Amino acid sequence: MLSTILALIVAAIHVYITVLEMLFWDKPRGRRVFGTTEDFATQTKSLALNQGLYNGFLAAGIVVGLLLGNAQLVAFIVICVLIAGGVGYLSGIKSALYVQTIPAALTLIAMLVGL
Repeated sequence: MLSTILALIVAAIHVYITVLEMLFWDKPRGRRVFGTTEDFATQTKSLALNQGLYNGFLAAGIVVGLLLGNAQLVAFIVICVLIAGGVGYLSGIKSALYVQTIPAALTLIAMLVGL
């Protein structure tokens, strides 16, 4: 039960990231969250749209896995999130550790322990 709740939290985080990247990237809220300038956001809007789509696929994968009762699929997607967060952190996006890596790691631990 706990692992399901944690997986849904990870999915919800990625839905939020998807919305920010796809709809608010060049708006004040998106620029504030991602720490970008108006000029940079305007120039990279199409990249953010694509990036947001991938984050949406991560969320969808978790939800589909949960609906199908496929723990292996959920675990695979959560591992992808964990790796993405780690790469984000190592590439200078320090918030990725807290937003992606830690929630994904807690989800995997709960799944492995059977909670």
